[in-house]
Formats: sequence, C-alpha cells, structure tokens
Amino acid sequence: MLSGPSESHYAFKASAFSSHSLLVNALPAEGAGRRLLDVGCAGGYLSAIFADRGYHVLGLERPGGTGDNFPRQVDLVEADLEHGLPRLEGAFHYVVCADILEHLRDPARILRQTWAVLEPDGCLVASLPNSGHLYFRLNVLLGRFPQDDKGLFDRTHVRFYMWRGWVDLLQSGGFRVESVRPTGTPIGLAFPALEGSWLVNFLERVSYGMARLWKTLFAYQFIVVARPEAMP
Repeated sequence: MLSGPSESHYAFKASAFSSHSLLVNALPAEGAGRRLLDVGCAGGYLSAIFADRGYHVLGLERPGGTGDNFPRQVDLVEADLEHGLPRLEGAFHYVVCADILEHLRDPARILRQTWAVLEPDGCLVASLPNSGHLYFRLNVLLGRFPQDDKGLFDRTHVRFYMWRGWVDLLQSGGFRVESVRPTGTPIGLAFPALEGSWLVNFLERVSYGMARLWKTLFAYQFIVVARPEAMP
C-alpha cells in the first residue's frame, strides 16, 4: 500500500517561490546537530539539503519508495505511514511533512504521533496544497476533477483541504499554527521548456505576489510552521 508520492513524480523545486525553497528557508540555516524527522521523504532530496546544513536527519518512506540514490548522509526507516509512525528512538527538534499529509487516509493520526515525538520547544514544518486555489475551484465549477500525475489534482491525493480545513486538521493533531507563507503557482513545471526563462520568472513572481495578497484563493500551497500545544 502506498504511503505517499513516488520518487519519480517528486523532485526538488528550485524556484525561489517554490514550496520547497520556502520550506527549507523556514528552518534555521545551521542545523547544529539538531534532530530532524522527514516524514514521507521520497528520494531524500529535502533530507539531503537539511543534512548538508548540519541537521541529524532521519527519513521515513515506504519500502521501495526511495529509489536507488538515497543520500548516504541521511538515516532511513522504511514504513507504511498508513499504519502510523513506526517506533522511533528519542525526540526531534523538527518534523518536516512535505507533500505527504494529503496522501494519507488518516493524516490526523500521523499529526498526533508527530506531536508525541517532538521536543516541547520543537516545531512542525509542512507544505500543504490548497484546494481553494482558483484553478481548483474553476475545474470543479466546470464539472471537472482531473486525475493528474502531480499538482493540485494529483491522482494519489486522498485528502482535499482549503486553508480552514488545514488549520482544523492541525489543531486536531495538537498543533497551533505559528506562521504561514503561501506559494505561487509553479508555472515552470507546467512549461518545462521555458523553465528559468525571464517570462516564467516574471509570471511566478506575479503569482507569488497574488498569493500573498489573497492566500485562500491564489496560494498554490501553504508553508506552515506549527508548534505543539495541549492535545485536544
């Protein structure tokens, strides 16, 4: 049973306005040996960045989900997250949930278990797709629900939340949202032949600006930093 996205569909998005760039920058630049848990780490593309910054990183991924080039500097535990977190030794300063909660049938259980393995002053950093995005709304309004290989209509998504839904889910898992940053639409991924061009860079900058002005309608994803509080 799949616990998350496959490596072939997910790689690091290098744009300054991408969810990956904003998520990486949400954590301190120097890890100083602090423990970080990367839930649903796929091929380890984010885990490697954190390890290179001095974090002690443990990645969780389903058996066979990492591919052949998993980074040597990252510890790996294979587990089906549909059955919850495996037994883990010690606590973590940071837990990263990048593009994973929307793939799980019971994300609230993973959040509650994440709460249990965090240091009291630790935090959860997550990237969360926005099902309230204008593109999503227009497709549903037109009676369409695409099944794509990635993006807001990724065929492996089983949970579809707008902003309020994500906040409620995090609260049910024992977390209080401390900060949120919206991402713009990754136009370069839609037009890979033009990625890196001045036109795509300009359009992504405009998209990011619109997302900051009206995150519930124009944010492609939400980058959330959340702190543990008393379990409801």
